[in-house]
Amino acid sequence: MFFTASEGAANEMGYAMSRLELDSDFCDAGKNIHRDDNTERLNKELNHLDHEISQLTKLRSGPHECLSQIIPGKRDSPVSTVKMLAGREGNYSGRGRFSSADCCHMLSRYLPVNGPWLVDQMTSRAYVSQFSADGSLFVAGFQGSHIRIYNVDRGWKVQKNILAKSLRWTVTDTSLSPDQRHLVYASMSPIVHIVNIGSAATESLANITEIHDGLDFSADDDDDGYSFGIFSVKFSTDGRELVAGSSDDSIYVYDLEANKLSLRILAHTSDVNTVCFADESGHLIYSGSDDSLCKVWDRRCFISKGKPAGVLMGHLEGITFIDSRGDGRHLISNGKDQSIKLWDIRKMSSNATCTPGFRNYEWDYRWMDYPTQARELKHPCDQSLSTYKGHSVLRTLIRCYFSPSYSTGQKYIYSGSSDSCIYIYDLVCHEPFCRPFLYPILPLSFSQVRLSLLNDANLIILFVADRSPSCNTGAP
Repeated sequence: MFFTASEGAANEMGYAMSRLELDSDFCDAGKNIHRDDNTERLNKELNHLDHEISQLTKLRSGPHECLSQIIPGKRDSPVSTVKMLAGREGNYSGRGRFSSADCCHMLSRYLPVNGPWLVDQMTSRAYVSQFSADGSLFVAGFQGSHIRIYNVDRGWKVQKNILAKSLRWTVTDTSLSPDQRHLVYASMSPIVHIVNIGSAATESLANITEIHDGLDFSADDDDDGYSFGIFSVKFSTDGRELVAGSSDDSIYVYDLEANKLSLRILAHTSDVNTVCFADESGHLIYSGSDDSLCKVWDRRCFISKGKPAGVLMGHLEGITFIDSRGDGRHLISNGKDQSIKLWDIRKMSSNATCTPGFRNYEWDYRWMDYPTQARELKHPCDQSLSTYKGHSVLRTLIRCYFSPSYSTGQKYIYSGSSDSCIYIYDLVCHEPFCRPFLYPILPLSFSQVRLSLLNDANLIILFVADRSPSCNTGAP
């Protein structure tokens, strides 16, 4: 069951289902779209994504074939909720219930479009946001040393109010452990702190009411303990390790059981803005940097080879964020060239074989607009499967994500944007659905049919689509 800031506020919101305009120029499964002057160009783009991931997405988010048969002369469109429910009652699938793909087909038709509503307001800017894997908790990190964990299922009540220790500039990243018992937070220093969020106390003042253990990511030969900062930190799937990307162009892996740094990789030629584990095995690590490259690292052979397993070229500017699909093959990256790219690591090169060339313009994404003359430039050796444009990656390290597997089949890619909108792209069709907000949006997170985000006005705001049609596996 879902509540907003309070039950009374929830009643005032007037829950109303908001459906994505699927009868417009949006398409489903990337098969048919309305003809216009750009038909040939768009068809080429769709054909470019005639790839394994397209088929996997259809399998994960498509209805049973008995319900999705196309009537002659009609375009391929999503099966209506009424038809899905009737099909379940008639046992068309022979299973007597919805499959996970049937559930995803129904849920993925409804996007968060109601709101926004104010959840909380602090005295400093918010830089970090993260839902837990099950959507029950929401983490927000603020520049003023505060990190708040909200219990979503209890009306966004503050479950933990953390006052961070030894903060430099801001909380740059946070990560929840898979069991949701611990949280790590990073800053512009090599010390990452870990907090037990499972304790009963609401207030967590560093080393006053609770211990915030410091994990030192600096190497033994590092004379200056504060010579670099950490932009990105992530737990491994088993919760035993942390991976971090830093301002000294490196990737660090920390062994939590041994309580020591286990690996340092001099990974890039510029800041490593984002890192993550590729899948639950923990063998593969993805990294993205201001050198415009995504790299894949295989820890099983790094010691012997001393270089990445592969390099992915295609971005023209620095990379702000990477999200893994979790299958050990596919990932997306957000770039300062104002684009999201979808990658298959089986297309990677052994090294950066070509560069986009010398650019004849100067700009800084933190306070300048992206140059007009650069918008149509393309990388001569682009290895990406697909490119998604429309959002604006300016002012801060804008994040992008795959939509949840359990509720949408990862059918969508979504991103914050500095133009006060959220952009949600159909992975196959490319078509963006955007929703304007009152303030510039920074990082964001998606949880089933809830979308919460942080912005540059010290607020946490909530963007909601009410309950989707019944997705129970049994009878309604």
